[in-house]
Amino acid sequence: MKICIYGAGAVGGLVAGRLAQGGHEVSVVARGAQLTAIREKGLRILFEGRESAAKIRAESDPALLGPQDCVFVAVKGQNLPEVAERVGPMIGRDTSIVTAMNGVPWWFFDRLAYGGGKLRLETLDPGGRLSKAMPTDRIVGCVIHLAASTPEPGLISHNMGSRLILGEPGGKNTARTKDLVAALVAAGFQAEESAFIEKDFWVKLLGNVSFNPVAALTLASAERLIADARVKAYMVEIMREVLAIGRAVGVDADIDPEARIDMARRLGKFKPSTLQDMEAGKRLEIDGLLSGTLEVAQKAGVRAPFTESLDGLIRLRAQSSGQYP
Repeated sequence: MKICIYGAGAVGGLVAGRLAQGGHEVSVVARGAQLTAIREKGLRILFEGRESAAKIRAESDPALLGPQDCVFVAVKGQNLPEVAERVGPMIGRDTSIVTAMNGVPWWFFDRLAYGGGKLRLETLDPGGRLSKAMPTDRIVGCVIHLAASTPEPGLISHNMGSRLILGEPGGKNTARTKDLVAALVAAGFQAEESAFIEKDFWVKLLGNVSFNPVAALTLASAERLIADARVKAYMVEIMREVLAIGRAVGVDADIDPEARIDMARRLGKFKPSTLQDMEAGKRLEIDGLLSGTLEVAQKAGVRAPFTESLDGLIRLRAQSSGQYP
């Protein structure tokens, strides 16, 4: 397959490297030091103390790469408008678009019975720009359950886990999903097909909405959040609210908060991505995690006071450090 990874950060870089090593024609859209390093030394992957490298074409301008069989979008939510503006030249007649990111996807309501396909998440897709550039009938959602980081430009550290869950909105999977799952399995991932990808996004969301902002506020890694009884209790209340929001729109994550915390506990000592961004001085991913969730709550008529307070706290914290406009 001819595959472009749009966003060669930790997750995108790992997927790009593994797929390239598996024999696919892989390119990446990157910028800055990451772009330079990949061009000069290839994309390097560090796993269990061993480093491997893949020679991958890297460009800052996606128009130079031409139509793809698949575009794997692996950017933070705040960078999606840029993707929408520039992805067009890579979209051919049958191109699949994989969305691999945290939070509520902008297409969340498009194939749900709730709202009859007429609801749009304005906080995530103002004016429908994302939907126009990346139509839902091309989308394959991807939920990520692994830990990776970028210790230096061009180097991806694969820290733990390899699970990727893929499925098309509404649960009617086609050859798009099946072919991608097969390619990812062959590349060494624990990839699987989902019968209801919106549910899998919501299971992941329980952890994203609670762990990520709280970690950024406290500067504490995940295992420290779990170990503090009061902080853990606060995160459990947030998870209960997020569960209720999902159920109100027909997406039941069907998992107890304690079980969701156990999923994070099994990853061991790690820093959620929002904490990594806080420490690196990068813009924080708030809208996709919290604004989108609270807009779903508003449309469903569900109160979420714990989640609302967390949204206010992390937003003000990020504004104070210039990490949220």
